[in-house]
Amino acid sequence: MLELKTVKSQRDIAVEAGFANPNMMSLLKSGRTKMPLDRVPALAKALDCDARRLFLLALQQGGNETTLSAVEEIFGTVVTRNELDWIEEIRDASGNGDPRLTARSRTALRGIFGK
Repeated sequence: MLELKTVKSQRDIAVEAGFANPNMMSLLKSGRTKMPLDRVPALAKALDCDARRLFLLALQQGGNETTLSAVEEIFGTVVTRNELDWIEEIRDASGNGDPRLTARSRTALRGIFGK
């Protein structure tokens, strides 16, 4: 929401996400209310963020550890659209091989992010 504050107001985001209460974004930010899981797709679209990541954050925030564990057990590690793009690029760059993460490749990858 902070990244969008110059583009959209919290009220605009709430309306776009289909919340009846335009104050919902303030309630979510302050932790006074939990994110309704059925609203995740609409809110992700309004925030222009990855719905999978937002869903996992909503599960964590809601104290749904057992639900989160079940989701991870059934679906495996949930990756964002951006993470999937990275995986696809690694596959393409390696000729669809299965490259091992070596110390050298780890260092090169971390260097991209200045770590």
